[in-house]
Amino acid sequence: MTSDADFKKLVRTRMQRTGESYTQARAAMLAHSPVPTASSGGVDPSPGTRQNNDVPSWMAGADRASRDFYARTVRASFDRDGRLHRIPGKRRAKVVVLLELLQRFERGRAYAEREVNQILGAAHPDFATLRRELVDYRWMQRHDGQYWVSEEWPVWSETIAQEVEPFESRWFMHLR
Repeated sequence: MTSDADFKKLVRTRMQRTGESYTQARAAMLAHSPVPTASSGGVDPSPGTRQNNDVPSWMAGADRASRDFYARTVRASFDRDGRLHRIPGKRRAKVVVLLELLQRFERGRAYAEREVNQILGAAHPDFATLRRELVDYRWMQRHDGQYWVSEEWPVWSETIAQEVEPFESRWFMHLR
């Protein structure tokens, strides 16, 4: 859930005006927020290779609560070498961790399962859980032992849409 009280008020106002559910109103409002592009300088040129745990440049347009949560979660979850201390149990933090890990993969390239395991295993010994979560969230696709970063924006159920932060769409646009 969004922790920014002002944004919640705006969403609730839209709900009253349009008759939408909270999730629908929130998604509609987030869809209208600007997404950084390469031409605007808002894209991190080397995803997943930041030396510190600051918020990546593609998060520049996100609300402060999201930026703070993202930075705090990355700091708490990863060491300086990019190793994951533990897989978060809470979905919101898990989304941040998965987005950070997904940046270690090249878009448009197919990976054998062994390669995916090596990349994720470099971050955490439970690479199978991480791989499964990336596929379950539809950020990675798989077929016949091959994995690749999804080319299409995942369509979420209302349940998952509440768990996935607005920065997820910013991250996805950043990869394009």
